[in-house]
Amino acid sequence: MTSYEKSSLYRFLGLYLGSVFVLLSTIGYLFYHNNADTMITAMKYEMFYQERMLESKLQKLDPDAQTDSLSQLQPKRFKVGYFDKTGKPLFNTIGTVPDLKTKFYANDHRCYSTLSLASPQSGVGYIVLMETELKTQLRQLRTRIIVYLIALFLFMAVVGYFLSRLFLRPIHDRIAMLDRFIEDTTHELNTPISAILMTLQSLEGIDPKKRDRLQASAQRLSTMYDTLSYSLTRTGDAPAPEPLALMPLLEERIETLRLLAQSKQITFALHLHPCTVHLLREDARRLIDNLLSNAIKYNRPGGTITVTLHHTRLTICDTGIGIDPATQQDIFRRYQRANREQGGFGIGLSIVTHICNTYGIDLSVDSTPGEGSCFHLNFWGIVL
Repeated sequence: MTSYEKSSLYRFLGLYLGSVFVLLSTIGYLFYHNNADTMITAMKYEMFYQERMLESKLQKLDPDAQTDSLSQLQPKRFKVGYFDKTGKPLFNTIGTVPDLKTKFYANDHRCYSTLSLASPQSGVGYIVLMETELKTQLRQLRTRIIVYLIALFLFMAVVGYFLSRLFLRPIHDRIAMLDRFIEDTTHELNTPISAILMTLQSLEGIDPKKRDRLQASAQRLSTMYDTLSYSLTRTGDAPAPEPLALMPLLEERIETLRLLAQSKQITFALHLHPCTVHLLREDARRLIDNLLSNAIKYNRPGGTITVTLHHTRLTICDTGIGIDPATQQDIFRRYQRANREQGGFGIGLSIVTHICNTYGIDLSVDSTPGEGSCFHLNFWGIVL
């Protein structure tokens, strides 16, 4: 799986699992509160029923043996308190009762139910019941819901992973097909390009302008061949860098591409200062060639390419068509092009990105549509 496929997979899974998490959390929250309300309502009516049963038993008590008799009237499930009309406890296993006036209420995860007797029985004006199991029941309910939601989330994550792989399969097949096409094309280009370059060197008696145009076209084909070859053979292995003087290499590559630039009447403005970095010469050449080739390709006829090398920073600016801000990050992806009218495979900047990532070179772009683009390379991590 390529880095782009992995990136797409992670973005899809992130969005999918985020949506599933929000949905399951909402369902779990609503389910918990609905069941909690149902449990409290069921508790409420059970407590009302028990109070009525206790009221009927009070009517049969012997008033002369009040305290002993009240202690015998204790429900199995609830704690009970008997109070007179002034709120004085006659028999109480509850402790402090928060409220004697409210018929039913919940306090500190405990339910209280109060029955006010219209005519006191055996001196009892209020019967108060308190249950102590609600807190435990709600905690068990929360635990069950969380366990079920985690299990369901994991199941949905597995389903989402296989769905995303299934959806990405056509993209993977198309990329593989395109890679095979480029590989076959590159193989076929090698021989005729070499033949053209050798023939140009031996031609005599030809118009110099025609020779220059032919040589510029052949050079462009050679650059495309080199880019395609590198895109198919590059690996993620760590390179063995070497001290490299950038200024002479820049001057050499600019001179090599000058004919191609002249075919569009493009001129170079150079501001170069010595700079030595830890970088393989071949990788540095590809880095520079791809940026310069793009500056030529997307420049306007008669434009300018400004190359600045100062301290640890290399900047290549053109006066071309520019790049829309919405697509500036996409141009570094493989097979992405800023302008489809200019041709190309959309590989050059992906190679630049790969080399920069390999060596830790900071790469950025500033661009204004219709005014041009500037690519900035900062070598501060590998400069000598």
